[in-house]
Amino acid sequence: MSTSTPGTVDRAFETALYAATDTALDTGASLLAADPSADAELTLCGEEFIATAWRRGWQPADVVRIVRRELAEAHVRLVSGLILGAEARHKQPRGRRWAAQLEELDPGTVRTERTDRFSYATAVLELYRLLLRLPALEPLDDPTSKPTRKTPESRMLPRIRALLAKAEATGFPEEAEALTGKAQELMARHSIDEAVLAARTPAADAPGACRIGIDPPYETAKATLLDAVAAANRCRAVWNEALGFSTVVGFEPDLEAVELLHTSLLVQATAAMTKAEAAARASGRRRTKTFRQSFLAAYAHRIATRLTSATETQVTEDLLPVLATREAAVTDRTDRLFPETTTTRLRGVNDAAGWTQGAEAADRAQVERHQQLP
Repeated sequence: MSTSTPGTVDRAFETALYAATDTALDTGASLLAADPSADAELTLCGEEFIATAWRRGWQPADVVRIVRRELAEAHVRLVSGLILGAEARHKQPRGRRWAAQLEELDPGTVRTERTDRFSYATAVLELYRLLLRLPALEPLDDPTSKPTRKTPESRMLPRIRALLAKAEATGFPEEAEALTGKAQELMARHSIDEAVLAARTPAADAPGACRIGIDPPYETAKATLLDAVAAANRCRAVWNEALGFSTVVGFEPDLEAVELLHTSLLVQATAAMTKAEAAARASGRRRTKTFRQSFLAAYAHRIATRLTSATETQVTEDLLPVLATREAAVTDRTDRLFPETTTTRLRGVNDAAGWTQGAEAADRAQVERHQQLP
């Protein structure tokens, strides 16, 4: 029976994890490559690094996102396997969102392409270096909040997803507008129904929070679009530019609406921008990074205006006290999570054609009510 050489993993870590040079990395990888019996201990250490990330406020999707942003797909496969392994070893009830993030880790992509032991060990140490330097994040599970009502997913959500999928797929602006508007109408109905139900129960729901990735390029414009969608759905969004995500705070039905609508509008904006660039090239005009930045900035600005206008007409007077109470709760939770925030301005928005065409695209994707809510 083979046994690991004493201290192989410790020596590799001491050599490679706490020094940022390539030479140190190569030395550590060589130690691990020469000792196959150290693999099991190496994996257990990785799972402990994942458990430490959980204690520091990270969630599965957050870890996968930062690994994909900083490293490569091979590292994503590695970290996916570690996450699943850590969850199997440290079983804890985490909630629906956490479970959904785990389900998105396809077991078929976990297998590592071990072209050789040295390359594998190098990838592992690169990943562990990143995991070790992850900063603490705001904990999204609020230990001071009261337990929330456990309700099954609304029947409206599949309908909303289907409407937005059609809006993204259609090549006709008027049809996309009608489909997106209908989706927002259902979102508003779902949100208000939940608010009224919560107000009638002895233990009202408390605001939750989720993180939504903001991928490059043009992160500021995309974060602005998310902020507009969040505000229109009675949520608050706080952007972490350094780590590439925004934290959205709100009640569960509103968080679901923000995730769905932001994704759909971003898809529609990208499709419209691509079409505008193709038309510009066909006419002999060259479009640049400033065109795209201005396009998305104008799109976000116009969407904010239209969503705000639509929101103001969705609520009857008798609902104002209920919604005001929930808004105060969202503000309080946001202030506790983020006691210090700053504002960010859009930069590089100086292409008039990009701004005009972005605003026109937002008009075509406008979201408004089609009928009075009961």
